[in-house]
Amino acid sequence: MSQQHIHETNLFAAIRQFVQLVRAGREPEMAPLAAATAALPLKNLEYWERFLSWERYRAWQLAAPSKWTLLFRQTPGPTWLDLCSEDGYLREKTLRALKHGAPNAFFFALALRRLNDWVPQVRAAARETLPDIASHTAPQHVAAALCALLPNWTSWGRLEALEQETLMAISAQDEVKRALKDSLITSPSGPVVAVLAQLGRKDTLDAYLQDIAKQAIQPSLRAKAYRCLLEGRMTWLAGREWEWTDIRRAQKRLKPIHGTRALSIPAAFPDMAWQAAEDRSPIVRRVAGEMLIRDWEKTGQAPLRLVRQLAADTCPSIAARGRFLLDKLEPPPA
Repeated sequence: MSQQHIHETNLFAAIRQFVQLVRAGREPEMAPLAAATAALPLKNLEYWERFLSWERYRAWQLAAPSKWTLLFRQTPGPTWLDLCSEDGYLREKTLRALKHGAPNAFFFALALRRLNDWVPQVRAAARETLPDIASHTAPQHVAAALCALLPNWTSWGRLEALEQETLMAISAQDEVKRALKDSLITSPSGPVVAVLAQLGRKDTLDAYLQDIAKQAIQPSLRAKAYRCLLEGRMTWLAGREWEWTDIRRAQKRLKPIHGTRALSIPAAFPDMAWQAAEDRSPIVRRVAGEMLIRDWEKTGQAPLRLVRQLAADTCPSIAARGRFLLDKLEPPPA
């Protein structure tokens, strides 16, 4: 039995138990459903949202109450599971009724996805309620949901400036910022570079860039942090637009659009260059060589000892950068 099939079986059992309690007019227990969804991977949220919506509908049909239950029961209020309802009115009502935090990262990610809902009123409700829901949710759950959604949120077709501001406001909450920093540093895999780039739209993590550059597990993330510090700016993928390559043949391609922002904190270029050059990964040391060449082209100066160290690097591409600069600073005798 595959892992996905196990997840689906456990999730359906939890949904059916949850819906049976709701149809019986009793207050449903969130713990079994939270335990089943906590084990789900956040990288395929669209599939799991469709799965929850369909299985919720199936369970609702299977758990038909008796006529006596219909007469005497007390109808519970909207629950987290109703975020997957096919009824837009219920999704909006659920967002406005949730006054407590999400039980795990999965349900908070479902709530965040309502910012891209096809019903405008649901998106408006999400903008109004999500910051408060985030403040009552465990910061690590909020950070995990943001890390799962931010790499691909530029592809959300209904996401506009107001929804983007809502996401950025959530990520700027103090406890969430620290949780995001810890999550980026300790993550051994995943698109953390894209997450850092998207968070760079605001100064959310500017104060933590040096910590990320020194402590992050992934070399590509350390390289990205050092590049931002050495350039003094953040760069991110803002979206894509169609560009004609041959209008006579109706051929076109998607062209990436990048945004930039100056960092809100200064960083000493020589110190950052030295730290990058002494990193254990050639990916990071290559950034040091590239930035030194760029700075030399502007100022005509470069720290000679650091250049010699790069020229002696064991990685050929880094050593080539160092030798290039060394020839400029110490031209060979004619």
